[in-house]
Amino acid sequence: MECYLDNSATTRTADEVVKIMIEAMQVNFGNPSSKHMKGVDGEKYVKEAASIIAKSLKVLDKEILFTSGGTESNNTAIIGTAMANKRKGNHVIVSSVEHASVKEPFNFLEREGFRVTYLPVNSEGIVDLEALKDALDDETILVSCMHVNNEIGAVEPIEEIGRIVKEYNPDIIYHVDAIQSYGKYKIYPKKLGIDLLSVSGHKIHGPKGSGFLFIKDKTRIKPIIYGGGQQKGMRSGTENVPAIAGLGKAVELIYNEYFDEKINHLYEIKDYLIDGLTKIEDVKINSKKGDLSAPQIVSASFKNVRAEVLLHALEEKEIYVSSGSACSSNKPGLSNTLVAIGLPNDLLDSTIRFSFNYGTSKEEIDYTLEVLNTLVPQLRRFIRR
Repeated sequence: MECYLDNSATTRTADEVVKIMIEAMQVNFGNPSSKHMKGVDGEKYVKEAASIIAKSLKVLDKEILFTSGGTESNNTAIIGTAMANKRKGNHVIVSSVEHASVKEPFNFLEREGFRVTYLPVNSEGIVDLEALKDALDDETILVSCMHVNNEIGAVEPIEEIGRIVKEYNPDIIYHVDAIQSYGKYKIYPKKLGIDLLSVSGHKIHGPKGSGFLFIKDKTRIKPIIYGGGQQKGMRSGTENVPAIAGLGKAVELIYNEYFDEKINHLYEIKDYLIDGLTKIEDVKINSKKGDLSAPQIVSASFKNVRAEVLLHALEEKEIYVSSGSACSSNKPGLSNTLVAIGLPNDLLDSTIRFSFNYGTSKEEIDYTLEVLNTLVPQLRRFIRR
């Protein structure tokens, strides 16, 4: 049995998404900037996708900026905002458990002379709201926090953060990385005080190389890509129409009348796996059951078993998981998130992430648990004493 449990790294592209992308590549393939009908046909995909996405967020179509994915969305939000508002102040705030596509832009801003405050988290990965209140000052121009942590599934209090920020100063721009939460939650940025929201297509059964950034109307932000002035000058370059069409279709498929049913299934699968993992000796679960953490992620640390060794041992049984964040797995070093939550040193290199999609079955989880119950004791025998 093949068990793909690495859906937070990427998801299988939906059949309907592939179909519309082929149509956009081979039938209605015109450049959306062209004035003839082929161009108009291409532009229709872009407008339709913007409408579908805007409806899912209860925002305006014109507030959707298409990007190449989550990394570009985060970079545009963070660097574009800082550069547009630097005359107002040079202080920016971010949590200490962010994905590299947020962390690295803040490192860049620090090198450019901005003052960066990194907010601590508790043992469950939740941002310290009192630290946020203490950090805000007259020079603060940007606050950024992820919604769902990509490694352990911790759900940040984004509504409370938005309220604190906007009560302190409504002009501070609030950015949320929703790459692991969009498609799992109903998110309404304007209700939550969010000015900028980042999303990636390949986490929601859309194509790789697709994504968007919600930019609240009248938000001060500069483009980071210049050229022909497409997308009202915010992101120059011919739009990737097939990817945009596929992204729109993926969103349409997720936010339909069966949304709640699909999310409830994810919670059931998550809790079922956690219950099974707790029966294995010396396993620490880093994710919470139920709605105390995201529905699609379980992080577990297997004492005295190296994560990479376990990952490949599972792979031999056609079970596919991740050791930490797949996006940073090619970089050496310890996980910022696992260090920040105070995970014991002997478990930092023994942590596996299991992540699900709407079709993940209990049979797949049963098979995974059966294999783990055999593999883990075997692998522990090879540990040097």
